Amino acid sequence: MTSRTGSAPRIDLHTHSTASDGTLTPAELVRAGAEAGLDVLAITDHDTTAGWAPAVRALPPGLLLVRGAELSCRWAGTQSATPLHLLAYLFDPEHPELVAELARVRAAREERGERIVDLLRADGIDVSWPDILTGAAGGTVGRPHIAQALIRAGLVADTRAAFGPDWLGERYRLPKEDIDVFRAVRLVRAAGGVAVFAHPRATRRGRVVPDELIAELAAAGLAGLEADHEDHSPAERAHVRSLAAELDLLVTGSSDFHGTHKTVQLGAFTTGVEAYERIVAAGVTEVASA
Repeated sequence: MTSRTGSAPRIDLHTHSTASDGTLTPAELVRAGAEAGLDVLAITDHDTTAGWAPAVRALPPGLLLVRGAELSCRWAGTQSATPLHLLAYLFDPEHPELVAELARVRAAREERGERIVDLLRADGIDVSWPDILTGAAGGTVGRPHIAQALIRAGLVADTRAAFGPDWLGERYRLPKEDIDVFRAVRLVRAAGGVAVFAHPRATRRGRVVPDELIAELAAAGLAGLEADHEDHSPAERAHVRSLAAELDLLVTGSSDFHGTHKTVQLGAFTTGVEAYERIVAAGVTEVASA
């Protein structure tokens, strides 16, 4: 594989659009990917494939699109369940079990969001659930949309502050009904997809799972680990790479781009060609091109 410029291909396998909690529409996202000099971009909205079709329709010449999703998962091996995210690539979007599970998670996420707003309003904080739904523009509703409402109300300065302990990070945080991570890996595999553990050592996000769990997931069908990510320190990236080598897992790097919700830019971290080609070879859905 060669890039459009003749240099090493630039491959970003983790981005979000307005189909979940990004600020660019799927069409704007793929155009931004081309403008950023990417050769391959993956659309991986939270628990939904709603952005796939509009992204494909707007795909600029020369940019390849990997269709995927970021699954909200949990591991119940601790006293309280540990949340984690699984990137699923090139799976059948009509696989009935996976479709049903993603629909359940989206519904639970929306119910949780409304309960959080109820808690805020009970404390005299003037945020509106209908306004938050409008701001989500039909996308999968999550805490980032509530964070934007807090910003619009002048209650916090930015998204980072909204996710602080006084707000959505602790005081107004409620548990989610996520997918058991082993079930998620099995569902992705059954749907012909490729499962990669997103930012597995990002301690700045909270608790991380032990390496022993990742070894068990690898035995269950996990294909790779995301190493190069803005929430990984250099030491954490090195640890993920070493663990991937030990378990014979592929390694990815990605921006986890959310538009203006985050400062990281498209292509800030990228995936090597060999790992990308392993994903393409293993997936059931073809990479899209204009």
